[in-house]
Amino acid sequence: MMEGFPLIAIAVGLLYLAALACIYRILLTYRTSQGAIAWIIGLLGLPYLTVPLFLLIGRNRFGGYVKARRMGDESLTALLNRFEQQTTSIPAPGNDRFQDELQVLCKLGRQPFTDGNQCTLLRDGEATFEALFEAMEDACRYILLEFYIVRSDRVGQRIKSILERKLAQGVEVWFLYDDIGSAFLPRRYLRELSRAGARVASFGDGNIRRRRFQINFRNHRKLLVCDGKVGFVGGINLGDEYLGTAMDQDPLRDTHCRIEGPAVSGLQLAWLEDWNWASDELPNLDWSAGEHTPGDQEVLILPTGPADSWETCTLFFLNCINNARSRIWIASPYFVPDFQIMNALQLAALRGVDVRILIPETPDNHLIKLAAYSYLVQASQAGIGIYRYQPGFMHQKVVLVDDRYAAVGTANLDNRSMRLNFEITAINTDRQFVSGVEQMLEEDLKSCRLMTERDYRDRSILFRLTCRAIRLSAPLL
Repeated sequence: MMEGFPLIAIAVGLLYLAALACIYRILLTYRTSQGAIAWIIGLLGLPYLTVPLFLLIGRNRFGGYVKARRMGDESLTALLNRFEQQTTSIPAPGNDRFQDELQVLCKLGRQPFTDGNQCTLLRDGEATFEALFEAMEDACRYILLEFYIVRSDRVGQRIKSILERKLAQGVEVWFLYDDIGSAFLPRRYLRELSRAGARVASFGDGNIRRRRFQINFRNHRKLLVCDGKVGFVGGINLGDEYLGTAMDQDPLRDTHCRIEGPAVSGLQLAWLEDWNWASDELPNLDWSAGEHTPGDQEVLILPTGPADSWETCTLFFLNCINNARSRIWIASPYFVPDFQIMNALQLAALRGVDVRILIPETPDNHLIKLAAYSYLVQASQAGIGIYRYQPGFMHQKVVLVDDRYAAVGTANLDNRSMRLNFEITAINTDRQFVSGVEQMLEEDLKSCRLMTERDYRDRSILFRLTCRAIRLSAPLL
């Protein structure tokens, strides 16, 4: 027994050395003190559990992507720099505050607002898929897809059928998916696309050495670009659930938008960065969308993610909330804000802004639903309206700021979108588009129930304790 003791001592010593190495990394890179303290306590108290857990999900920066983006291929770097250096087209006569507010978003996304766009709001899965199918059918040169979830159901098979037909016609196809979100996508689906000539990659396919211990990150973006001229972005994945085909299921309520014009190059650039990470390949794409101006709408494409220098997604939401004057309406399926976002929402409501948060009555994650209850007292006392959408699962990610601009994209009001997911959002300042978003959300609000403080206070002490306990785990939800 004494002979085995030195081995046990060595193992324990190595374990604590690993824990200290993890703590060293936390102290150098932490973004929230609460999360850092929680990890450090776990690493010191239960290192045999916390060290492997930290290696799997504790990282908050996506290593390697920045180098692949900014220090890799010269042609990609030149494209990024060219977009970043373009001047915004925002007219702001006598309204410097509005100009400054939107210039912040340009700096966050390292892209400019572009003029001459035409955006169409797509309010449900049926309209979105019809527009997606039509755009792919009309493609002449190439099709770029990037989706978090792809299913092999009727929608997924229709997508594959169109892509195979277009490949036979000589159209090039690049198909990028997230390997966690699409974990149940049959390998056969991907093999058949590859055999037809499509280039297929998952976001987790990036260089193994660069992506080790980074499984907690997700590519949550959903976009399509055809020929560099037409693009789509929003919350809709590729699956039948958006059509409500099951007998006992309402269709998911979600929003997408179709874009023509210079902003499509911004979508294409975000896709190219992700594809370059996943495959080390830079396709030859058409960047002449800026030469065509099918409309007069000003649009900014804002990619955000854990490879950014700042918490770009958090700053986007804070910028919207802090600059709202008359209203800030946010639709998100997941409402688990950190203290920064919650404080900003409270301050907005206290200064008289109409703050409304639309969340689903029936989410796809019961823990998220319970965590949201714990915010009701803070929200109600400040005058924040939290509305639960009743007919099925609401999955849209939409922001409306006054009557000045609206955003449609993939980012939720939770820690994962703020710090762990690669997201993308289209921001539009056109009055007609903003009015369309307003009308859409007003229709949604008619199907919502306003929650009150009593929805939380009148529940059992066990329920309230459970909600508060789940809220503590918000960084992991």
